[in-house]
Amino acid sequence: MLWLATARRLTRRQFVDQFTTQPLALVILVTTTHSFSTNTLTSLDSYYANLVQACIRSKSLPQAKKIHQHLLKNTTRLKDTSFLLEKLAHLYITCNQVDLASRVFDEIPQPSVILWNLLIRAYAWNGPFQRAIHLYYDLLQSGVKPTKYTYPFVLKACSGLQALEAGREIHEHAKALGLASDVYVCTALIDLYAKCGDLAAAQTVFNGMLYKDVVAWNAMIAGFSLHGLYDDTIQMLVQMQKAGTSPNASTIVAVLPIVAQANALNQGKAMHGFSLRRSLSGEVVLGTGLLDMYSKCQCIAYARRIFDAIDVKNEVCWSAMIGAYVICDSMREAMALFDEMVLRKEINPTPVTLGSILRACTKLTDLSRGRRVHCYAIKSGFDLNTMVGNTILSMYAKCGIIDDAVRFFDKMNSKDTVSYSAIISGCVQNGYAKEALLIFHHMQLSGFDPDLATMVGVLPACSHLAALQHGACGHAYSIVHGFGTDIPICNVLIDMYSKCGKINRGRQVFDRMVTRDIISWNAMIVGYGIHGLGMEAISQFHHMLAAGIKPDDVTFIGLLSACSHSGLVTEGKHWFSAMSEDFNITPRMEHYICMVDLLGRAGLLAEAHVFIQKMPFEADVRVWSALLAACRVHNNIELGEEVSKKIQGKGLEGTGNLVLLSNIYSAVGRWDDAAHVRIKQKGQGLKKSPGCSWVEINGIIHGFVGGDQSHPQSAQIHEKLEELLVDMKRLGYCAENSFVLQDVEEEEKERILLYHSEKLAIAYAILSLRPGKPILVTKNLRVCVDCHAAIKVITLITKREIIVRDLSRFHHFRDGICSCADFW
Repeated sequence: MLWLATARRLTRRQFVDQFTTQPLALVILVTTTHSFSTNTLTSLDSYYANLVQACIRSKSLPQAKKIHQHLLKNTTRLKDTSFLLEKLAHLYITCNQVDLASRVFDEIPQPSVILWNLLIRAYAWNGPFQRAIHLYYDLLQSGVKPTKYTYPFVLKACSGLQALEAGREIHEHAKALGLASDVYVCTALIDLYAKCGDLAAAQTVFNGMLYKDVVAWNAMIAGFSLHGLYDDTIQMLVQMQKAGTSPNASTIVAVLPIVAQANALNQGKAMHGFSLRRSLSGEVVLGTGLLDMYSKCQCIAYARRIFDAIDVKNEVCWSAMIGAYVICDSMREAMALFDEMVLRKEINPTPVTLGSILRACTKLTDLSRGRRVHCYAIKSGFDLNTMVGNTILSMYAKCGIIDDAVRFFDKMNSKDTVSYSAIISGCVQNGYAKEALLIFHHMQLSGFDPDLATMVGVLPACSHLAALQHGACGHAYSIVHGFGTDIPICNVLIDMYSKCGKINRGRQVFDRMVTRDIISWNAMIVGYGIHGLGMEAISQFHHMLAAGIKPDDVTFIGLLSACSHSGLVTEGKHWFSAMSEDFNITPRMEHYICMVDLLGRAGLLAEAHVFIQKMPFEADVRVWSALLAACRVHNNIELGEEVSKKIQGKGLEGTGNLVLLSNIYSAVGRWDDAAHVRIKQKGQGLKKSPGCSWVEINGIIHGFVGGDQSHPQSAQIHEKLEELLVDMKRLGYCAENSFVLQDVEEEEKERILLYHSEKLAIAYAILSLRPGKPILVTKNLRVCVDCHAAIKVITLITKREIIVRDLSRFHHFRDGICSCADFW
């Protein structure tokens, strides 16, 4: 053993250097089986300490563990185990084995303040942060005096937890030790107060500093930037330079997000120029910040040039560029860059990258690509990441594959509020409003508190179902949890109350809003329109102009629709012309549909026909369908047949148009023609949507189909309708048998009409609600003339208001009169 013999003649320095190149077993053999002279080895403790120090330099965890094992076996031969254990704990911290370091730390009777600081720092950087704070208080109780190095670490832990009160108390401790003006302590305090939202306290600490280095300035600038204070951020940047401190790359990185948020492109370019002059822009972190700023300012070409100029790109940089393409609506470019990233095997996509590319798939409705990315996420293990899972969920929902979305949601191991919000919104957008409410209730039972996004998603479900009680509860919840005055919530509340028949409550929400956007005004205009309050809608439009709000194309859809539902033909024509002449808004297909509907409802069928023929672009099937519906109302068979041929020529006839044509024939007794149309409909595999009505009773939604006998109380409902029919006839009601589109006896026609879905829903509500309480019924089709006449009489019999929301508008029945004035 030549090396063993040589070791006896080595000095301490030479021995330790040799250790780093020799097997640990040989070194331990030397230290335990041979006695060294005082000239070469002064003590075993000293050499163990040097061995551990060598491990610290090399960060050699395996050798560290072997030394630790040997120390445990030879504690009797050591004079100062505490010193060696401190060194060992330091070694474990260096190797990022904080839990092992903590175990060694607990074995030391009186750890030095240096080791306390090292362990506090380790937890402050790697977490759990709470452990760092607990260690600080343990340090105080042990009688060890903290140093100026203790406070930056423990304050960083407070910052990570946003533990403001604990931070304030620790600040007072630092003051008591005379450390309140130390630059490192003050910088940590500024960071803490800024991240906790107390910018006034951060500014006070900053102003009190005797010396401010670039890190202190950066902390203050980052605090203002974090909270969206653009002017304060730029002002602080200017003050920094006036004070003689030159910004560094970290300064620019801190300012760029607020520049992007403010869309201050010129300021961003100036900062880019500064970075180039100071040769800072080649750094990957700064380069990533610059390309992110340019993308959010919609300068995707500049962003790509920055990306290409970065020499060494990391995963974050690639992810930022892919996200930039998504922000700038360049989805195909985002996918191409993602493919390039995947092919570069040295660069691995991150969860953020997958989130961005999944959003691109969603915007392109590219379900096939989305499924492939989902598979990649599964193989990479990222599907377990909550953020990635939520994006996959949203992708399936927005692509209309709600069954897959629900299945994926059910299998998610980790759900959060965003997960529930995504599936609720997806259900509502795909017509599953009732399922959305059920998931919402399950969310609450699972212990998740709905946030603003959740409520914005679930309240439209209440609108769709006319579930007023659920909607009112949602309104109350929003108020209690502090976001009842947020603009998005108020906007959906206006829509919800309007569609639940409570337009006045919607107006109350609108009037209480401190700030309104275009959506708020549009919601009120549309609300008035569907309630047949055309003049109120026009008045609201004038108030909107007076408030300085510029109308958009949606505003005019609501306004023209309001005119249509109220028979305001002259006003509708005026506003249709004004939208292009006075407001520079080019009418699109939806506006022409509104105008055809307006003219058709008013019986101006020939004018509506000419209007379509003069359109600047080819009318689609929806425009012709609006005219066909008017032909049905006014029994214009000749024009109805012509319009039907137009629709057939487009190859997009559909169930609704065939039903309209069949109804036109049936209304004038042309049963053979009606039967021929129905045979054609059946031959095409098309089915007529059945009339369905639903009513909310004590928070439960009850649905009815025409002639339905499936309801548990069906016998009582039919009995109530028979009673009502007797009373209705006494008051002069006579069934409108022409609206039974079947060739059957008159008595049978009366029975068919009696069991229409809206009448079934009303009868059940009469049985279930206390006398005098209003009834709100929602129907998926237009209410028929017979039901309209019957409901007017029912209000006289029951002495209660009945509100019916059909496919196109609201009907408020009271005292034998309807708010639509028989115009719908």
